[in-house]
Amino acid sequence: MLEQVVEVLSERGYAATRFADVSQASGVAVSTLQGYFGSREDMLIEALQGATSGEVEALAELAAGFEDPWQQLVALVDRGLSTPVSTWRMLMEFWTAAAHDAELRAHAAALAEQYRQPFVEAVERGVESGSFSPRFEVTAVVDVVVATMDGLLYPLVLGHRASADLDYRDVVLAQLAFVLGTDA
Repeated sequence: MLEQVVEVLSERGYAATRFADVSQASGVAVSTLQGYFGSREDMLIEALQGATSGEVEALAELAAGFEDPWQQLVALVDRGLSTPVSTWRMLMEFWTAAAHDAELRAHAAALAEQYRQPFVEAVERGVESGSFSPRFEVTAVVDVVVATMDGLLYPLVLGHRASADLDYRDVVLAQLAFVLGTDA
């Protein structure tokens, strides 16, 4: 059912998603949705958390598959840059709503921290192993990498660019290698 909520949310936007829309898409009665989720806002928050938590879990699983910290970072960047447009659209809606709602802002902050964690751990592992000699604080490096990937959100969602059309990945990795002081 949450997948249907995410799909409707991605298509209609946060402000325009109603129980009736989700009911129509899922075939689940409005009363059942209301009974399960409570309020419309709770339904949307749960869907947003579920979708973004899925991305966070996928990043953590991906990161666990690499011993080499640089290869781990490359895989994390590749995963971040290949985020489906529907997920970006849903996140855009969530962040826009969170800009106007303190409770949603708190959820967004927690999810952002969880998303950043595999990147932080990979960089810290690289520093501890001597593979990286960062020119800046680890948190600043991770903030820039994540913000750089997030910067694709609007151009991709609006159809101005496709990630495959850009040399974006190569630039991100070159910048990352430079700030981490590695020849990788």
